[in-house]
Amino acid sequence: MTMALAEARLDDRTAHPFVARLKRYIGLGRADLDSLWRLIETELTVEKRRDLVVDGYEYRKLCFVAEGYGARYKLLRNGKRQILNVILPGDVIGLPGSFVERVNYSVIALSEMRLHVCSIDAYVQLCYRRPQFGLALSWLAVHEAMLYAERVVDTGRRTPPERLAHFLLELHARLAAIGRAEPAAFELPFSQEVLGDALGLSVPHLNRMMSQLRFEGLVRFTNRRVEFPDLEAIRVRAQFQPLNLTRIPAMV
Repeated sequence: MTMALAEARLDDRTAHPFVARLKRYIGLGRADLDSLWRLIETELTVEKRRDLVVDGYEYRKLCFVAEGYGARYKLLRNGKRQILNVILPGDVIGLPGSFVERVNYSVIALSEMRLHVCSIDAYVQLCYRRPQFGLALSWLAVHEAMLYAERVVDTGRRTPPERLAHFLLELHARLAAIGRAEPAAFELPFSQEVLGDALGLSVPHLNRMMSQLRFEGLVRFTNRRVEFPDLEAIRVRAQFQPLNLTRIPAMV
């Protein structure tokens, strides 16, 4: 491998959205990144609408999302789907599913997805050698748990307009964290059906809530582009607090 090719490959790894997320919480050097990428068994491209994880089955992989979008969901006996959380570039598929004997949810690709895959056992061995990766994964798990807590508040206490406003702000913040959103705008990567299943709203009800936020001057929707004319006002309306985790303390 030429030096130029090696450097380009390192740049690609450094720019990976999963690495971008980790670097928000912990410093990673070249040796750390080399150790992480040596775990990768395969780069996988998953077609839209394909299930990656199936409810009730064992899943012992970690998939680092490079491109594309997905959703963790539960399909009820009556055929209704509840989306637990949406999956963005930089997220990890297999957290928390790889830590239980059998997963109790499914994961579906909402667009074509590109994933880098390793076994959970290999990642655990890395954590023994380089404990910072175990700490980093626990920080990501905390962030995931906080997002699930917001879904509980959504369905339990927020009004439908507040629920939609909060979810849009959350998406904006998550995309901004990996450099994929503007200061007050982003490209919505999901259909209205997906939004409705995530928020517990029918598509007609969701449309009414979108119209209400538009009427209040809090959101502009142009095709799939979402703009916040007054970011502070919609944060107040949604009672939104950004989920800004602290950095992992350095070893002393």
